[in-house]
Amino acid sequence: MIASFLLALREGLEAALIVGLTIGVLTKMKRREQTPAVWAGVGAATAVSLIVALALNWAGAAFEGRAEEIFEGITMFLASAVLTWMIFWMARQGRQVQAGLQADVKIALARGGRWGLFAIAFFAVVREGIETALFLTAAAMTSSAQQVLIGGLAGLAAAAVLGWVLFATAVRLNVRRFFQVTSILLILFAAGLMAHGIHEFNEAGLIPSVIEHVWDMNHILDENSAVGVTLKALFGYNGNPSLTEILGYIGYFAAIFLGLRQAERGAVIVRETAVS
Repeated sequence: MIASFLLALREGLEAALIVGLTIGVLTKMKRREQTPAVWAGVGAATAVSLIVALALNWAGAAFEGRAEEIFEGITMFLASAVLTWMIFWMARQGRQVQAGLQADVKIALARGGRWGLFAIAFFAVVREGIETALFLTAAAMTSSAQQVLIGGLAGLAAAAVLGWVLFATAVRLNVRRFFQVTSILLILFAAGLMAHGIHEFNEAGLIPSVIEHVWDMNHILDENSAVGVTLKALFGYNGNPSLTEILGYIGYFAAIFLGLRQAERGAVIVRETAVS
């Protein structure tokens, strides 16, 4: 439940910030009459996200045996890939998000307004919504579906309330710092999803285990206990992992470390070029 709460909170807050910034720009430009188009985009995106979530759950329930293992593995690999893309995107683009959004709103107004504003809100929210649906589907494969649903709804509710408070009370949030902290958690989630996806492919026979159980800690911390299930949902804990699971887990962290260092170097070069 903790993992689904944090994932939904981050995704929901990102969507809330984009919507809030869009309405804030309209308010500064004294074009509040255009806000219904923004809320229409939010509503349409929410509906599409719900349909995607239901489709993913239906697809998961339709498979059995080896097909189910393959579906779960693919879902976890895909969720891990999307999380990783989000981390790199924020590392590269985080500083320019607000300025870029303000420019998009002004362009939309200059071109007529409503459909442009609808599109800004729709694509921002639908992206976060589909990502959330994918993450929660993957999380439900390592935890109770009921707990994932409760955690996800609580996270979205908290994001909506926090987003409203930030803009209604003019409270300043260090958005970049918030996303930096949550990116650390996302890296751990993504690594766990990667390892669990490998585990599913081990069972389906698509990836060899090499060594089926490198160690067995279930007598110390059972992966099916309350703590074990929580650690599995958060970080992909497995009491008796295969060699390829371990290699995948370690390899993911190595790739992320090298990738983020490269992204930071690229960001520094861009800033130095802009200054000069």
